[in-house]
Amino acid sequence: MAETLFSRFPFQPFLIEAINALRFYKPTEIQERVIPKVLRGESMVGQSQTGTGKTHAYLLPIIEKIDPKRAEVQAVITAPTRELATQIYHETLKITKFCPKDRMIVARCLIGGTDKQKALEKLHVPPHIVIGTPGRINDFIREQALDVHTARILVVDEADLMLDLGFLVDVDQIAARMPKELQMLVFSATIPEKLRPFLKKYMENPTFVHVAPKQVANEQIEHVLIPLRGRDKVKLLYDVLVSSNPYLAIVFANTRKMADDIADRLAEQGLKVGVLHGDLTPRERKKMMSQIRDLAFQYVVATDLAARGIDIEGVSHVINYELPEDLSFYIHRAGRTARAGYSGVAMTIYEPSDQDAIARLEKMGIAFVHRDLVRGEWKELPPWNRRSKRADEKRDELALLVDKMKKAKRVKPGYKKKLRAELEKKRKRLGRFKQS
Repeated sequence: MAETLFSRFPFQPFLIEAINALRFYKPTEIQERVIPKVLRGESMVGQSQTGTGKTHAYLLPIIEKIDPKRAEVQAVITAPTRELATQIYHETLKITKFCPKDRMIVARCLIGGTDKQKALEKLHVPPHIVIGTPGRINDFIREQALDVHTARILVVDEADLMLDLGFLVDVDQIAARMPKELQMLVFSATIPEKLRPFLKKYMENPTFVHVAPKQVANEQIEHVLIPLRGRDKVKLLYDVLVSSNPYLAIVFANTRKMADDIADRLAEQGLKVGVLHGDLTPRERKKMMSQIRDLAFQYVVATDLAARGIDIEGVSHVINYELPEDLSFYIHRAGRTARAGYSGVAMTIYEPSDQDAIARLEKMGIAFVHRDLVRGEWKELPPWNRRSKRADEKRDELALLVDKMKKAKRVKPGYKKKLRAELEKKRKRLGRFKQS
């Protein structure tokens, strides 16, 4: 393998060794822009969706800055879900295992749904890096089992989801126990207005790093629209799944009940389906994630909050059984596929009521192709909005004629009469077009 381009960052040799083992060659855009800032000690807000290499953009420089000789907490990384926290922890271990034996960096993962007593015992020796959900980290701080006043770095990952789930209060309490000279790194797919007071409280002049929308819409993803056309939706979904024969497909629904209903109907038709939503107990979620990673399922039905930020390897297809109410979630859903340089497909089964949302997604930079599955065969269709485009063209023609009439002052006899007749003909044609 060629020498990694990460070697131009001032990283210790063990980090370069870890990067080579991870087979990272070229930094992603967010890594290129974030790593130097974190190394310089700047507080910053990084706006980018999952799948852009964001986690390693902060992990690598944080690990570089850790002093292994100081047996105290030096960095706290918070994540909104147990799965995401666990994932960050595992990525950390993949790097720290390359530390020299006399300079080991210790990380601990603190999340709910795990043996609290065991975690308490492990905290007798303070870890250098604490990774976890805000609620559980806060529990240990309140119980004086964890001391974070020595930690000068705080990461808030998926901050908009933290806000949605009501965890910012916990993050606020954690930050209040940390030094005043705090380097805060906030990562979020969107920056909602309600997030700004929190940012203002802890960050005087943060640097903003934004991955532009054209990079957010991953070019490796093919976005496909499939019209429902009055068919049974679950039956169509079943046909789409079987015809696509994915390596691993995630089907997105907007509610837990809908996710359960879809999974039950697909199971009735003989498919082995996993389910991922917020009603699962911690034990069930852990078991489900383990089964998904072991490829026990070819199909997984999920809700947005359950799947947000989770890196499931090998997702070849994402299928929107229904479009999300918040259209920014479309990007998160599609971002489950086409990771690590692979290509992927994001399919959406749509109805006429979805057309406004589709038009808005196109304005956000999503380029759709229009296909249908007819008797087991995929068939290319004209653009989904062809009819409305034709109507727009007709309206433009009418507007031109009206404009001509307004401008026609001194004209030859009969010219205005001819224009009016032409205008009337166009209006009738447009009326017939609207009815068809």
